[in-house]
Amino acid sequence: MSNETKQNVFEDAAFNIETSAPDGPKFADELRQRYDAALPDDLPVIPESVGGLIKVQKARCLPLSNVLGAIYNLDILRQEPSSRVLVWVKNNEDTFARAWVLGVWRVEETGEIVKLEEKK
Repeated sequence: MSNETKQNVFEDAAFNIETSAPDGPKFADELRQRYDAALPDDLPVIPESVGGLIKVQKARCLPLSNVLGAIYNLDILRQEPSSRVLVWVKNNEDTFARAWVLGVWRVEETGEIVKLEEKK
């Protein structure tokens, strides 16, 4: 998987079409492969500290429910999480879950794209 988004592929294709004649099917096949491998344009945007939580949890092979379950249990007890990271997760569960499942997100503070390494 590359770090370019589908929008990057589209813009590159538009630039190439405008500036030079693409060499037929080879150009189209290469473009299709790049587009298929590109990241979605609407990556979840999360704080760097929340990304750190995902990295640690995944490195320990812990499930998503390990984090969301803890937040749920605190809700039952009507307690607020003690860390700012968990407060953010509590208020942004869907975004957190998307970042977790995709294994890729954009860092809120820097705009950097972070991609977890795939296990081999």
